[in-house]
Amino acid sequence: MSKTGVPLHNPVPIGNVAKPAFAVLPDPASVFLHRASRFRALSATHQLGPYLGFLAGLSEVQHRLQDGLPEPEVPPLDVRERARHFNMPPVDRSRFVADPAFDAALDRLLELAAPIEMPAQARLALTEVREAGADARDVMMRAVLADAIPVETLARHVFVTAALQVHMARVASRLDPNELVAVGDAICPVCGGPPVASVIVGWQHAANTRYCVCSLCQTWWHYVRIRCTCCGSTKGIGYKEIEGAQDGVQAETCEECHGYAKILHQHKHPELDPVADDVATLALDLLVREGGYRRGAFNPYLLGY
Repeated sequence: MSKTGVPLHNPVPIGNVAKPAFAVLPDPASVFLHRASRFRALSATHQLGPYLGFLAGLSEVQHRLQDGLPEPEVPPLDVRERARHFNMPPVDRSRFVADPAFDAALDRLLELAAPIEMPAQARLALTEVREAGADARDVMMRAVLADAIPVETLARHVFVTAALQVHMARVASRLDPNELVAVGDAICPVCGGPPVASVIVGWQHAANTRYCVCSLCQTWWHYVRIRCTCCGSTKGIGYKEIEGAQDGVQAETCEECHGYAKILHQHKHPELDPVADDVATLALDLLVREGGYRRGAFNPYLLGY
């Protein structure tokens, strides 16, 4: 069953007015390690346990493969300044070209992923990507960057996506957050991608503030509450959740565009991870879709569901 109403939140304490930063860049050394731990914890008692366990192993690989990688190529200063002037993301996905840092990340991921327990289909896909030539890998990489992954080849693209997440997080982490500007409704100010979910945080100086989280480069950016992350409307916003779940995850629905995206109440449940808990609350997606809403967020690990 579902429940509709205002989002769960606590009032900002008097004298502790939120002064949120616009953008919070990822820490590649910790983001995937935390995600792996969360996937692992969720897999213990979840109906999707084997799949969550596989994603835990993949997230652990994302963390481990970073040691000794070449420095990623970062957009030069003039490109960053032009992007800021024209309210554009400094990383242009459409012009991305694999550099030695990405190639090394993908090769290491494919090697380190081999011992992970995974379904036969994923094992076959891993072999296919390892044996693929440069042109085939480039095609897969561009499908991921365009958020246009073919469902029939999803298993192969999962591994390429995981490597790109690491690479893009490393690029994002080397930018200056003060150079970033809003580029559109719920669009990542670093790479122009869509959010995987939004999160209400409990950070100092940002109490009960909402951030959208990029599905690719892991950047967090400030987004006002009670506003659709699909179309930007502030009308007809509702919140649905699985009755009795108490997992800190709701679906924010919009009557204007009939879209929805998850909103995670990390201020009440600090363990929540936007990618892991989005996958683990698949039942909420199924419930909301029955009501006629379309998913507006993007999670490569939920394609096909």
